[in-house]
Parts: sequence; C-alpha cells; structure tokens
Amino acid sequence: MIKTIQILSLFLLVNCGVYSPYGAATSGATTFSVSKFEAIHPLVSATSALNFTEALIDRVQRQSVLKLVGKGDGELQFSGKIVGWTVQPINVQGDEVAGANRITITVDISYTNTLDDKLSFQRKFSRFVDLPSSTDVFSMEDLIVAEVAELLSQDVFNASLGNW
Repeated sequence: MIKTIQILSLFLLVNCGVYSPYGAATSGATTFSVSKFEAIHPLVSATSALNFTEALIDRVQRQSVLKLVGKGDGELQFSGKIVGWTVQPINVQGDEVAGANRITITVDISYTNTLDDKLSFQRKFSRFVDLPSSTDVFSMEDLIVAEVAELLSQDVFNASLGNW
C-alpha cells in the first residue's frame, strides 16, 4: 500500500510539473521581479503606471510562494507598458446621448522565465470598466486604474504562473 502511494505521488509530480501550494506553476523558481510599468499612452499618468506595477507584485505575492527581488534579478521576470487607454460611449439612448462610457486599458506584458524559456512571452492584455456618462473619467482615474489593475494582474498571473 505504501509503495502504491509513493508511486502515485511520483507520477503526479512528474506529470504536473512544479507547482506552489497555491497552484502557481513556478517551474521550480523561488524568486520573481517586476520592473516598473511604463506609461506609453499619453492619457496614462505615472501614478497609474506605478499602480499597475504594485497590483502585479501584490497578485504574485498573494497567489504564490515566490519571493520578490530587485528589478531584473528574479528567476521569473515581469515588465510592462500601458499602451492603451480608450473611452468609448456605450448604451446610446434615444436622444443620441451615451448612457455610459467604457474605459478600456491595454497593457503590453513581457514575461521571462529564466528556468524554462518556452514559458516566456510578450503579449497584450486588455480589460474595461463602465462608468455612467455623467461621471468625469479623469477625476475617477485612480478608482478606474485600481479596478482594472486587479483584473489585469489576474490575467497576467493566469497566463504566466497559472500555466496548467
């Protein structure tokens, strides 16, 4: 019976790769680093870029056992640019007035896995929030960025470390 359990455990380890207790596929890495996001789009503030950086760091720390190290020193390395910020009217009503505005934010992420280069990627991710058209979008920038950064950080985590 004990040999059967040992064989089954070995089989699961070999077939599933290296995962953290939180389900993150770390490829055996113990460290990660995140370079400060760049605000490439003209409507994005430096504060917003910093908020995206912090959201990704928080997500990886919450959902893995990886330790944060200095920029570029991690076995798993993230960097990003905010390349898109669009405001589109939606829910146009009979009087041709938009009922809401959709704010879409796009980030371009570079993920480098120094232990397994096949898992590295550069890819764009987008998420949006809808606000009533009566709301001044730029006075709500911090709230918009906080909400979208949470969604995007989960998308980036899933694409990089949630590699099932």
